[in-house]
Amino acid sequence: MSSWLINALLGLVEGLTEFLPISSTGHLLLTERLLHVQRSEVFNVVIQTGAVVAVLAVFTRQVKDLIVNIGAPTQRDYILKLLLAFGITAVGGIALKKLGMTLPKEMAPVAYATLVGGVLFLLVEYWLKGRTGTETITWTLAVAFGVGQLLAAAFPGASRSGTTILIALVLGLSRPAATQFSFLLGIPTLLAAGAKELLDAVKSHAEHEPWVDILFATVVAAASAFLVVRWFLGYIRTHTFNPFGWYRIILGIAVIAWLT
Repeated sequence: MSSWLINALLGLVEGLTEFLPISSTGHLLLTERLLHVQRSEVFNVVIQTGAVVAVLAVFTRQVKDLIVNIGAPTQRDYILKLLLAFGITAVGGIALKKLGMTLPKEMAPVAYATLVGGVLFLLVEYWLKGRTGTETITWTLAVAFGVGQLLAAAFPGASRSGTTILIALVLGLSRPAATQFSFLLGIPTLLAAGAKELLDAVKSHAEHEPWVDILFATVVAAASAFLVVRWFLGYIRTHTFNPFGWYRIILGIAVIAWLT
């Protein structure tokens, strides 16, 4: 298989899975194993910025409204809560990095995290039956989103969006509100992660990175993520997360069986 096709597939997988609650890290790692290739951590982190561009395109109106009307109490409050959640993630992420945390090379921990996350989604959805969640993001929820992102970073396969949405649902937030805040929070989070990897690469081994391949995969990720995010925002208004829970369980069991 040609390098261009492999990069296109990796970009497609990243775009399809980054904002769905199913773990883009796990899917990228699995795809690399199936294709018998291994991309650098810089490659896998930087192509996430393509998915961020897609979210910005989908949420153009909301982002513009937050910026233009930043003087209004509601918009200012929302932005401050996004900044709080991002700040918790940034500080915690730096600490995890200093402790030597990197993207996993082994599938087993990712598979178990995927499986456990699927079970939790089914349990939470069962518990939520008949309940109507709030649309209001509280300061407690903002902290929970930040912590959720750190948990996802510490346990690859848990899924950044999946972990934050799960915690928000348990704390009483509605599915659409939880999804939107998680997606908007992903913008500074993934951009910062991509910028950090780029900076580190430029300082140390920029000449060894296949930048043309990375750019190509990033563009593919952006295009596929745009379509997925638009679909998902409409889907979750009238559906539960149960299908994603079952998908994670089936995928987790299948990968564990394959490994053994």
